[in-house]
Amino acid sequence: MAMWIQAQQLQGEALHQMQALYGQHFPIEVRHYLAQWIETQLWDSVELDNPAEEAKAKRLLDNLVAELQRKAQLQGGEDGFLLKIKLGHYASQLKSTYDRCPLELVRCIKHILHSEQRLVQEATNASCGTGTQAMDSLSQRHQQINQAFEELRLATQETENELRKLQHSQEYFIIQYQENLRIQAQLSSLSSLPPAERTQRETTLQSKRATVEAWLAREASTLQKYRLDLSEQHQKTLGLLRKQQTLILDEELIQWKRRQQLAGNGGPHEGGLDVLQSWCEKLADLIWQNRQQIRRCEHLTQQLPLPGPMEELLSKLNSDITDIISALVTSTFIIEKQPPQVLKTQTKFAATVRLLVGGKLNVHMNPPQVKAVIVSEQQAKALLKNESTHSESSGEILNNNCVMEYHQATGTLSAHFRNMSLKRIKRSDRRGAESVTEEKFTVLFESQFSVGGNELVFHVKTLSLPVVVIVHGSQDNNATATVLWDNAFAEPGRVPFIVPDKVLWPQLCEALDMKYKAEMHSGRGLSEDNLVFLAQKAFTSSSNNPEDYHNMTISWAQFNRESLPGRNFTFWQWFDGVVELMKKHLKPHWNDGAILGFVNKQQAQDMLLSKPNGTFLLRFSDSEIGGITIAWVAENPNKPGERLVWNLLPYTTKDFSIRSLADRISDLNHLLFLYPDRPKDEVFAKYYTPPLSKAVDGYVKPQIKQVVPEFTTPNPEPSGGTPTFMDQTASPSVSHPNNFGVYPPMSDTMLDADGDFDLEDTMDVARHVEELLRRPMANQWSSQQS
Repeated sequence: MAMWIQAQQLQGEALHQMQALYGQHFPIEVRHYLAQWIETQLWDSVELDNPAEEAKAKRLLDNLVAELQRKAQLQGGEDGFLLKIKLGHYASQLKSTYDRCPLELVRCIKHILHSEQRLVQEATNASCGTGTQAMDSLSQRHQQINQAFEELRLATQETENELRKLQHSQEYFIIQYQENLRIQAQLSSLSSLPPAERTQRETTLQSKRATVEAWLAREASTLQKYRLDLSEQHQKTLGLLRKQQTLILDEELIQWKRRQQLAGNGGPHEGGLDVLQSWCEKLADLIWQNRQQIRRCEHLTQQLPLPGPMEELLSKLNSDITDIISALVTSTFIIEKQPPQVLKTQTKFAATVRLLVGGKLNVHMNPPQVKAVIVSEQQAKALLKNESTHSESSGEILNNNCVMEYHQATGTLSAHFRNMSLKRIKRSDRRGAESVTEEKFTVLFESQFSVGGNELVFHVKTLSLPVVVIVHGSQDNNATATVLWDNAFAEPGRVPFIVPDKVLWPQLCEALDMKYKAEMHSGRGLSEDNLVFLAQKAFTSSSNNPEDYHNMTISWAQFNRESLPGRNFTFWQWFDGVVELMKKHLKPHWNDGAILGFVNKQQAQDMLLSKPNGTFLLRFSDSEIGGITIAWVAENPNKPGERLVWNLLPYTTKDFSIRSLADRISDLNHLLFLYPDRPKDEVFAKYYTPPLSKAVDGYVKPQIKQVVPEFTTPNPEPSGGTPTFMDQTASPSVSHPNNFGVYPPMSDTMLDADGDFDLEDTMDVARHVEELLRRPMANQWSSQQS
């Protein structure tokens, strides 16, 4: 309701735009009387391009109709009677309009709410700008564009008025010209009259003809000047239109496309397309009005030819205005929803294309069809250079044809490809060390639009962001690296798909931070210390000073072609493994600040040795992709009085699919404080799995617990020698001694003398669990007893 209250305060053009959002498709009265209910519904949770969401949209429609009917029933009194009838009518109208297409209702209301929010925000920014605060650059640009539109509107209105004056003057001129012809005809007919009468009439008619011809001569000169003046005004208007179109298409639209590309790396959602469409529609409207005026000028010139350069001037004006509208139509055919940039064959994918001026130019009156084909980088270059007139394909896409649909509620003309699938791909010869996951393709969308009743026909094409085609999930990691590098460092207007081979380290940091924050769905990204750690890894450096890395460059090869020293994986593969691990299992703990993560073994040791025994921290494994380890400080069991920092064998996604991090930390009773000094239960207790219920029908459910033998004290068995719980050891861990029996310590130690794990002596988690579960439980227990 808060937004509706603000929307009602809008003034002038903003109020007019807000009112224009409503109509028979969604009456403004419904918005007013159900304001609070409408603003509390989860409209954005409905995916408009997903037919499976139709049931959710249908529930929203039914609830809206029910809410209207309830509101109608509450009306009473003489005034309320009419409102009761009106609201009941609107309920029936919305039900009949959207019952078969409930997703269109959601699309309509989302458009209305987003537009209102934009108008309110713009009005707020403008009011701040007139006070003590300066308007931000976005508001200034919007104000500049709106002022230019007002100037264009006034210029177009002025030429319209001048054109009407010219038309009126020309019509009067033609009447007088016909009068002159009539006088000449009368003079020609005087020969049949008697001489005396003929002389008298002839003198009168010749005098009258001289007067008319003198007027015609003066008026012809005036008309010619009117025409020249009008053509000059049109030239000025066309100059303003070009300038405004350049600002919108070459700056605002390009910036939107750039934001869309960065959104592929996790940047803010590209939003603002409705604003762009409103500007493009205003441009289309003004261009079309000026084109019609120029056509009327041509008609007047043909109707009354006069000596002078008008035909050439009008021909050039007509050519210029056609070029302007052609640029507008071809540039506003855009990809609203990009296909996935890592595209796996034989997998369904979707995309949406949109013509921002489709509704204004009535393109939907003859619904165009859009075709999608996949092309290689070389084919894309040829298309942009106009070296190729037909679209060669580098693969076969199923369900690649779609008819554009006009959505009246939002005024959008778009084509939704919902079920495309890449059946096969044809690869080109690779260059040098380039792998298949570095080869870039693009999805080409093309169509043909008719404007003005087939008066103008435009062939339009638009290319998607680069896509990397994979055939197996194992290629996803390296393909994502190619996409991230391209999205982060592509320059506007580049030749497809050129990117720099080297970039400054801070530029890559920005891209990595954007990706990390997006995957964590949190404002907590990578700190300066985290980035220093990554720099040390990327450059094999030991410097802790961030300034040392500011002017360093990192190449694509260093990023994801060459393995890190002493490892069999690249810098990106290690970083992406961390991101995947965090995203799937540890996101809450990162957002809670429980995971330091980007800390090496030596740093962890230095940090922990200054803390009490039992203090621990979580850091990412240096030696394993997607691994995280627990480091803690404790007494050396073999040398009393000596303190060591121990490192647990790294956990991976496989481990956390068996038992969560919080439960594993709960199992380890020797872990007391999360670095620097937070009691572990204070941090992790809310994530612990609740205790198992009691035995049912005599059966006891086993539970996997962790044991680190060197830090485990065996518990006495319950009375009678019969265990109440079977503790199955997974990876190294500890159980709760007061509640559960535990296995005796394993004979082979899992920690080396330096506090590191001996990998060869450690059993894999999954195999260990599988082995335990295969043994008969009674036999396991009896073997332990013996």
